[in-house]
Amino acid sequence: MLLAVDGNSLLHRAYHAAPIGKLVDGADRPVWALHGLVLSIARAAAKIRPDAVVVGFDCPHESARRVVYPAYKAHRPDKPADLTAQLATAPDLLRAAGLCVVTPTAYEADDVLASSAEQARRAGWHSILVTSDRDAFALLDSTTSVLRIRNGGFDEAVVVTPESLADVYGVTPGQYRDYAALRGDPSDNLHGVRGFGSATAARLLAAFGSVDAAWSAWDDGRAEAVRGAVGDRAATNFGTPEAREVVDRNRRIMAMNHDLSIPALDGIRLPLDLAVMRRALSGHGISLGPSLWALTGRADPNGAESAGGPAAFVPNQWRRRNRRDPIPGQLALF
Repeated sequence: MLLAVDGNSLLHRAYHAAPIGKLVDGADRPVWALHGLVLSIARAAAKIRPDAVVVGFDCPHESARRVVYPAYKAHRPDKPADLTAQLATAPDLLRAAGLCVVTPTAYEADDVLASSAEQARRAGWHSILVTSDRDAFALLDSTTSVLRIRNGGFDEAVVVTPESLADVYGVTPGQYRDYAALRGDPSDNLHGVRGFGSATAARLLAAFGSVDAAWSAWDDGRAEAVRGAVGDRAATNFGTPEAREVVDRNRRIMAMNHDLSIPALDGIRLPLDLAVMRRALSGHGISLGPSLWALTGRADPNGAESAGGPAAFVPNQWRRRNRRDPIPGQLALF
């Protein structure tokens, strides 16, 4: 079992959550997001019991996606200085602690997850991808699941599988990129096709299987079939050249790189050295010990049995329901 972690995603959440206050080290440097990131990785490892861990970070200097589309993420405000400082420190800190860290030139943590899942699949492993980013849903298959961290942190986390994705979103993993391209992603400054939200995009894909098949139907004189699936307004917008440009651009930007260099999994197996981890963390004023047990090969201090393989983390069906109701796939980590 490989645990592949979106380091940017977890560090950002730890920065904004600051559950223990704004922790600083002896030199008055901010470290609370670093503390939260390490603790999140430790908690995920305690739940999943992986054989290896990879942590991915966005390249801080270059962006292949921005070359294709200069407006990509351009609307985001500048990060606070204390967040930028912790993002810059995180990869080296985790490496010093013994974790495998990949920061690919010009690519992002999403691409590290995609490449890690591919490497695991080829090696006959299973993988769990830990992120708050829905783009990872396109990577789901029989060997790959997503532990999605939502508002509320790990207590509200859900394991998403191909089956639960179809139940909640109405699309398969293979359709997810078309679905997201139609709907757009405002967080990345990628607008979608006018008239298409989540439900409309899912209806189109349910009727035709893919965006390209729907365009073929439109071009073959079967526009009424498209209208029947999504309604007049959405269908009219769907048939325009502008819609094709938007979807093609979004699909190019949303496509993840599966071919990044990831260390051989047998060479990054757990356990890590507890003394090495504690020494690296203490250099930044972070004191962790017992919570690192799953990463360092120690016994569960709570006395729980080993998770025992991939079947152990697959939840009950995650079904659409009132948002106030508990979701059967929720994982209460500690």
